[in-house]
Amino acid sequence: MKLEREDIELLLEPLTERFIEALKPILSANVKRDIEPDTIYDVKGLCEYLKVKEKWVYERTHLNEIPFLKIGAQLRFRKKSIDKWLNSFETPAVNQFSGKLPDRAHR
Repeated sequence: MKLEREDIELLLEPLTERFIEALKPILSANVKRDIEPDTIYDVKGLCEYLKVKEKWVYERTHLNEIPFLKIGAQLRFRKKSIDKWLNSFETPAVNQFSGKLPDRAHR
């Protein structure tokens, strides 16, 4: 049995529509992330983002260990700068995960 082009298109149409609907949330999330202006945090907002206490943030800014902006007496933090700073602490994986933990019984 040989399918004609029109038959193939009729079979693919519902699949194509489902595929497009499934991709819409993913594509719209990427677009929103790309066009969103850089977020600026105050101390409280940064504490919520990093899950730290205000004292920790004030100590880091006093020691110039964390990127910040000072507007008058107010501290502000660019999310992009904070994320870049956070990435500098990341420890890369050296070994590929094999699915098992090493056997420690032979120590």
